[in-house]
Amino acid sequence: MITLKTKLYALLALLPLTASLHAACPSDAQVDAFLADFSKRQLSAGFGNDISTADADCAKHKLAAKLPLYLGDRIGYKAGFTSPASQKNFGMSGPQWAYMFNRNMVDIIAVIPAKFGARPTFEADLLVEVKDPRLAEATTPMEALACLESVIPFLELPDLMMAGSFSGNALLAANLGFRGGVLGAEVPVQNTQAFADALANMTVVMSDQGPQAQEFGRAKGRDLLGHPLNAAMWLAQALKKDGIRLKKGDLLSLDGFLPPVPSQSGMRIQLQYVGLPGDPAVTVDFN
Repeated sequence: MITLKTKLYALLALLPLTASLHAACPSDAQVDAFLADFSKRQLSAGFGNDISTADADCAKHKLAAKLPLYLGDRIGYKAGFTSPASQKNFGMSGPQWAYMFNRNMVDIIAVIPAKFGARPTFEADLLVEVKDPRLAEATTPMEALACLESVIPFLELPDLMMAGSFSGNALLAANLGFRGGVLGAEVPVQNTQAFADALANMTVVMSDQGPQAQEFGRAKGRDLLGHPLNAAMWLAQALKKDGIRLKKGDLLSLDGFLPPVPSQSGMRIQLQYVGLPGDPAVTVDFN
């Protein structure tokens, strides 16, 4: 005799199987197909807009295991979705992180092909260089400053890879679109309240100094989680939670202050941090 309890147990037994039909980490073949598109700088189908956060994170790690063949050694990590606006735009409930590699990290005034990727863009960002892995235990901007060597102007060059609109999880699965970027001169950290305040209050200005002169936007340092160093602490803590211990010299990208802009030939992009010591800037020419 089949009782109600028997039916209930049977239904519960089926739930994991049902869930598995609708969610799965991308296969090795899917990852290899994405990397084939990546290497040819052509648009990819990606891993689907309906991919879950857990499966997107799995895809990111699978990509990271093979990306050194295309992008060189791992050099650090990048944060994404650190602002309420980007979380809302991409339907994300909080920040996420991805890997960075060194092959396309340029540390001079750069001339870059405008079509450096399948869907090439540029983005106003900022790097910090880790001095002490105890950054993961910091709870205030001043504690974070004591664990950092320098802050570095950084114009990231993300390749969004996928056509049309896509979800935040789809972007996470693609390692947040990392392909490289242009670094400015390092600004040594001053372990003072004034330096911490300068990071929060600086104005980040991104503009085209070429023939089509225009300003793309301005943002304040505090637009990243209330303070750029809050983004650094969040990233260090998220990495620790995922079993990754920072080491001296690691670079952390704190996310974009402004939306990414498609690159075009003839642009001369300047990214300036007004209010940091020396008002540092980084420049790239697209040809």
